[in-house]
Amino acid sequence: MAFFLGIDVGTTALKAGLFDEHGRLVSFQRMEYMLETPAPAVVELDVEVYWKTCCLAVRRVLADAGIDPAEVATLCISSQGETFVPIDEEGIPLRKAIVWLDNRATAQAAEIEAHFGVDEIYHRTGQPEVAPTWPACKILWLRQCEPETFSRSARFLWLEDYLLFKLTGRCVTELAQQTSSLFLDLHTRSWWKEMLDFIGITTNQLGELLPPGEVVGFLSSTGAQAMGLSTHTMAITGSMDQALGAVGSGNVSAGMLTETTGGALGIIYTLNRPVFDPLRRLPCYFHARRDHYALLPWGQTAGMALRWFRDHFFPLESQVVSSLGADPYDLLTHLAEGVPAGSDGLLVLPHLEGAFCPEFNPQAKGVFFGATLRHTRAHFVRAILESVAYMLRRNLEAVEEVGGPVAEIRSTGGGARSRLWLQIKADVLQRPIKRVLVAESACLGAAMLGAVASGHFSSLDEAACTMVSAREQVDPNPEHRVVYEEGYAGYIELYERLAPMFR
Repeated sequence: MAFFLGIDVGTTALKAGLFDEHGRLVSFQRMEYMLETPAPAVVELDVEVYWKTCCLAVRRVLADAGIDPAEVATLCISSQGETFVPIDEEGIPLRKAIVWLDNRATAQAAEIEAHFGVDEIYHRTGQPEVAPTWPACKILWLRQCEPETFSRSARFLWLEDYLLFKLTGRCVTELAQQTSSLFLDLHTRSWWKEMLDFIGITTNQLGELLPPGEVVGFLSSTGAQAMGLSTHTMAITGSMDQALGAVGSGNVSAGMLTETTGGALGIIYTLNRPVFDPLRRLPCYFHARRDHYALLPWGQTAGMALRWFRDHFFPLESQVVSSLGADPYDLLTHLAEGVPAGSDGLLVLPHLEGAFCPEFNPQAKGVFFGATLRHTRAHFVRAILESVAYMLRRNLEAVEEVGGPVAEIRSTGGGARSRLWLQIKADVLQRPIKRVLVAESACLGAAMLGAVASGHFSSLDEAACTMVSAREQVDPNPEHRVVYEEGYAGYIELYERLAPMFR
């Protein structure tokens, strides 16, 4: 039997899943890492942390599965978007990776916007705002603020690119990953030369541009040895985590919507053509399915807000629970179950690293509003869960205005493991939500691309029919409609009133 390895390099954790031909998860590992925030708006991590974590996770997956490494037919990587690292001619990283959450390039974003104009950038790249998140802005920052590093940079590699380079020795990159670079033309599927010229790099400093699901090559002996794999395993181009999460949930047809609550909130609404929002609220991306597109609104801190609260307000409890082999998040959600819908009036803005869709405000801050003496830590946990549901609703409403009706909502990611969080989302949306059997659908989506690329399936449709299974449907509780309508209205009003104060 053939097995397919899917690796998801997330914002706060790396996950590796081994799947068989029926989509059954044979073995799974999740390993966390801590981002470095040495200064305001600066978020970095040594790229070797990602590499070593990936190698260890894969080795543990193989040991747990107890299979011959030669049975692993393909390896495919799902990755957080925008995080990149410059390397020299020898392939050695020149600095720590700049994580997508990093907002240091505010001045450079303004410079790019002033030169090209927002409308041209949106209709050329699909990105409705020039945010400091985008690599073009950060590469320009490197040129201006770290000129020595910039001058020595032979290539700029995204995380997926870097891992594939370490595994195969080949420098490649992928369309969906590059959609938010701000220098990929959505219409021609090629590099936007004028933007490259403006920030001061050439096409030779980027990986070879490939579609998702393309064979990169067999693992090199060095790469295979590092991960405990075989040189018979093929490396396949993956995609950004949200796009592959959609594939892993079976969202490969126009009209379906997937929400993924991991470190960030990602929403994928599948299209068979590019669509642009007249109000410029929604980004348009390449889908992980070839020749398809997606509206992809997202929020920067979703599950990450819950992790922040866990780490700083439940540190001892989390250590004890972890030492017993349990999940600290289960403790938090168990406490939240005892709090009524609406959290007794406590509202949260979860914008701990700025806000993206549909606010586009990198200066936005996290807010806890309405706290009284009766509120407990459990209230704060539930209010965080509700805030992510409000963020989801606000973006879903914008999606339907622009792209048309949503036929079905599927939920994936770490947040989908929480029955309470799913119920809150269904109640806030007042729509049913389906949870897929494999919550870590980005890993499954990567495995599915590998299964198609290696010829085990003729298409993603066939792979989805075989490998994806819906687990359950969570229906909204009509008794919570009124309290969440009020909560949602309060969430919007709170942001709008405070927005002028964010600095």
